[in-house]
Amino acid sequence: MNTPSEPITLWKNLHLATMTGDAPYGAVTDGAIAVCSDQILWIGKEDEIPRRIEKSAGKIHDGNWSWVTPGLVDCHTHLVYAGNRAFEFELRLKGATYEEISRRGGGILSTVFETRKATEEDLLQQSSRRLLSMMAEGVTTLEIKSGYGLDLETELKMLRAAGRLGKHYPVTIAPTFLGAHAIPPEYKNQGDSYIEFLCSKVIPKIAEERLASAVDAFCDRIGFSIDQTEKIFKAANAHGLSIKLHAEQLSNQKGVELAARYGALSVDHLEYLSETGVAALAGRKTVAVLLPGAFYFIRERQKPPVALLRKHKIPMAVSTDCNPGTSPTTSLLLMLNMACVLFGLTPEEALSGVTVNAAKALGFGRSIGTLEAGKTADFVLWEIDSPAELCYGLGWNPCRQIVRHGKIVQIQKEKVSPEF
Repeated sequence: MNTPSEPITLWKNLHLATMTGDAPYGAVTDGAIAVCSDQILWIGKEDEIPRRIEKSAGKIHDGNWSWVTPGLVDCHTHLVYAGNRAFEFELRLKGATYEEISRRGGGILSTVFETRKATEEDLLQQSSRRLLSMMAEGVTTLEIKSGYGLDLETELKMLRAAGRLGKHYPVTIAPTFLGAHAIPPEYKNQGDSYIEFLCSKVIPKIAEERLASAVDAFCDRIGFSIDQTEKIFKAANAHGLSIKLHAEQLSNQKGVELAARYGALSVDHLEYLSETGVAALAGRKTVAVLLPGAFYFIRERQKPPVALLRKHKIPMAVSTDCNPGTSPTTSLLLMLNMACVLFGLTPEEALSGVTVNAAKALGFGRSIGTLEAGKTADFVLWEIDSPAELCYGLGWNPCRQIVRHGKIVQIQKEKVSPEF
């Protein structure tokens, strides 16, 4: 091994959950990590550190026998929006139905109205608070969807705000265009016309300005049909954008089968997914993203078919689905617990769901999601005795240290600053 010309930083006295190999969690006890620039240079047992690396390390950190995981990946969020829907939450608990709330101007359109009124700076300010909460729990990469504008100007505004968050804070943002989230009031009862508007006007503009890397749609009985969704997919393909899909959340519309044919990065929610739909994913790279926060918040009873996903060896990711209407949470750690308690995932499956599989759901599997030499140096040190504790605890945060792109990130309530 040649000694790199750039400085090497070494973390010692660690236990590693590499999320690779055959051992549970890919565990390596008594381990160490060497970082050069923004990449993992070497990782393994501490007593096997190459002499050249240890000799040339410019800085050595004592991990105090923390467990280390890859940086957490939140692969399905609607982080950028304005306002909140706490009033609707209160109304529901007093007995109001969804339809009654919608007639009062509530539901997704209430968030659309607030987001349209907000300036880009307003969105940045409100979204930053949510982002900081996520980062404090070890999230180093997250997806941010648009979808609360439903017009050209606001969708662009949301995606620009998402991009600026990634430039202002030490976190990697994967922006996704979700114009096919709901039908806006301007197109009431004109769903096909709205889809044509998205395909002919909005998606080309987003691709031209490189504001998103993927396109998503909500395919369900209260969303968009299979035919309408396929038009969105075709437009995405034509402009070089990846595909994701909100599918089978409230009913089985066979959206997963369509997404599989188009090579989607992920299919998300999946409470009503059938074995036929699961089989359509077999042998493909599409990730099944489970969203226990929404399941819990809307009191859903139909669970995703976890046993079938296991049977067909479909990779499962877990995410917050952070949004104002059905999953107002920023805690990916809480989602780990919910995925185990509500959906029956094992702790190892859940942790894979916010690391290796979540990275694949964003198309980032080659660079993040596992602890391996040559991958980006995003990792988190935890004050725990075993990786399973990350799924066991409720309302706690054992994060000791966050490293992103090889640099330690200090997170405070209103301030995030990398250590250079």
